[in-house]
Amino acid sequence: MSNAAGRSTGLAERWDVDETGGVDRTGRAGAPVGADAVGAVDAVPLLAGGPSRGGVSLIVPARNEAANIGWVLNRIPDCVDEVILVDGESTDATLEMARATLPSLRIVPQQGPGKGNALRTGFLAAKHEYIVMIDADGSMSPREIPRYIHFLESGFDLVKGSRFTGGGGSLDITTLRRMGNRGLLALVNVMYQSSLTDLCYGYVAFNRNILDQLDLQSSGFEIETEIVVRALLAGLRVAEVPTLELPRRTGQSNLRTFRDGHRVLRTLLRERNGRPVGAAR
Repeated sequence: MSNAAGRSTGLAERWDVDETGGVDRTGRAGAPVGADAVGAVDAVPLLAGGPSRGGVSLIVPARNEAANIGWVLNRIPDCVDEVILVDGESTDATLEMARATLPSLRIVPQQGPGKGNALRTGFLAAKHEYIVMIDADGSMSPREIPRYIHFLESGFDLVKGSRFTGGGGSLDITTLRRMGNRGLLALVNVMYQSSLTDLCYGYVAFNRNILDQLDLQSSGFEIETEIVVRALLAGLRVAEVPTLELPRRTGQSNLRTFRDGHRVLRTLLRERNGRPVGAAR
């Protein structure tokens, strides 16, 4: 293991829940940003056990992530009731590795190309009240999930991770991506009168009863922006929580800075000029 990988692993472990159950090592929770959101909670507990009241479905889109998927599935906390791996026609041993690591997981074939289609496939397959979405490349620690569920159980409709709120961070973001995220974020906050601290990051959890209001359509990476913007337009209660972004463990990212940044921008403009979310059809 390289020195950089070792440092990343060490930081990830410090953010993870202790085996005996512990609290957020950063000590703070993010601020709510929705239209009618109220005060945030400090020192949010991250209990390793204790299933949530409504049940939790974890959606993991994956395509050729055999080298990474075991790390992800091995770190899923007890509060998760079902794990759905949405397979994008993997040609490596992703499915075999996933089944060997977590025999209880459900594998669902992806419907249509792109991350957006993968996530929407998973959302439709989910059975429980709370839905969490994470990546399969090891850049998001599943052990942070209890922090998200805490806010959902406290009455928020949607909870999103932020690398740039107090206690958050990234070991992967480049200068170019940071600048692009900052520019798009500023545009969102002006256009939608919000106070978000991060935009282009896909660690998100929400109550399944908002899916009809969101009416998601995106097929690519821009679905992460579509989810957030439509939640703001619908006046839903949105909270941000600190998260640590890790480098993907192995392989090359499918993210393309300029292509996907342009798709995010088009999504912002389309949503701002389109019909209000939840309007009668």
